[in-house]
Amino acid sequence: MSEGKTITVGEFFNSHGAELGLRPLTGQKGFGRIIREPTVNRPGLKLAGFDRYFAPKRVQVIGNVETAYLRSLETPLREQRCREFFRTHIPCAVVCRRLRTSPEFLQEAEAAGVPLFRTGLVTMNFINLATLALDELFAPRGSCHGCMADIQGIGVVIQGESGIGKSEAVLGLLERGYSLVADDITKLRLQDGDEVYGYSGEVTRNLMEVRGIGIIDVAATFGVAAIRLEKRVDLVVRLMPWDGIVEVERLGLEQRYTELLGQKIPYMELPVRPGRDLARLIEVAALHAKVRFTGLNPAETLSARQSLAMKARKARES
Repeated sequence: MSEGKTITVGEFFNSHGAELGLRPLTGQKGFGRIIREPTVNRPGLKLAGFDRYFAPKRVQVIGNVETAYLRSLETPLREQRCREFFRTHIPCAVVCRRLRTSPEFLQEAEAAGVPLFRTGLVTMNFINLATLALDELFAPRGSCHGCMADIQGIGVVIQGESGIGKSEAVLGLLERGYSLVADDITKLRLQDGDEVYGYSGEVTRNLMEVRGIGIIDVAATFGVAAIRLEKRVDLVVRLMPWDGIVEVERLGLEQRYTELLGQKIPYMELPVRPGRDLARLIEVAALHAKVRFTGLNPAETLSARQSLAMKARKARES
């Protein structure tokens, strides 16, 4: 999580409300309230009057324990505890198992302007799913210019100046049975603190611009298998004009890297000139990266063989 990152209750509900089975009990009032921490909290001790260590910046989860405890209280004390709970500036509260809350609980939530939801999920299932959802929403995000494709499980971002042939290369990859992740602009998300995932914006998802043809629907043209919603970024390939590269890589002994969202991603430059099959070159680049991920480096193998050959020749000459 990047420092200072926050989301609103509305963003949480709109992004993951359906999968979490959330049903608003207080309408959309308070959807602008801020969730400041990417996890949830069970406020049992707070409802019992113990304030220390209470985490008011988190989504509050109400389960069997909290519901049964509030029902055990006399009405005046129950009203007081509910009022104190909702006045702590919590972002929202979720009642699990479709449990029925006391009238005082709902009234105090409405009075404080705190969104209250109900879900049919078992409490622990909701906690697990909500934590994953919040982790995703709080993950650092960014974007980069370039198309992205999935080539045999290798996520490749294809960059280069306008008109150099990125779209044509992606079309060639689609014809070979690979999948499009994003066209032109690849959105990025840092997951688990060390893996960068690429995906397309909602507006351009499944769509691709091809100069001279216009906008094409990739799923309708090549089939639904030609679309991948998101993929880990494993390689960045930059297409360069042939005369724009001072020194063309011949052996590839040293792995080059670029940085996306603070993470080092393998990087290579491919020189472009008429007659080169860019789709094939990018495909081979991805397969080569896949081989290197296993720990095998063909350039090092060649270098080792050359060293052995030179030693053997020196031995014969001596």
